[in-house]
Amino acid sequence: MAARDEDIAWFMELLAPVGRIAARGMFGGVGLYADGRIVGLAIEGTLYLKTDGLTRDAFAAAGGAPFVYAGKAKPITVSYWTPPEEAMDSPESMRPWALRALEAAQRAALAKPAKKRAKTSRAKPRTGPR
Repeated sequence: MAARDEDIAWFMELLAPVGRIAARGMFGGVGLYADGRIVGLAIEGTLYLKTDGLTRDAFAAAGGAPFVYAGKAKPITVSYWTPPEEAMDSPESMRPWALRALEAAQRAALAKPAKKRAKTSRAKPRTGPR
């Protein structure tokens, strides 16, 4: 089942307290971005928020569950977890969970090595007549 427009609109409203939210289709679901950083996934009507080693335990303790998909050899668990059910009631209730997701996304971006610039061959200047 694909994500419905109403679900996506609600998830974007829930996450709005942490920044401008954009939605982009990806892998059969929708990626939710706050100020250009992916903070959530909408898969089959369920919101999953970005976690990392500093936030995952809070999501687990609040009753969250990770997003798991069927890999070729075994199930794959990714770093996106459901927020607690009560957080789904309002943007104010979601705010602390959305902030955790944004902070995890920011830490992930800082941990990535800088992209190497492609080497370009520089043509030698012509010295003779054209």
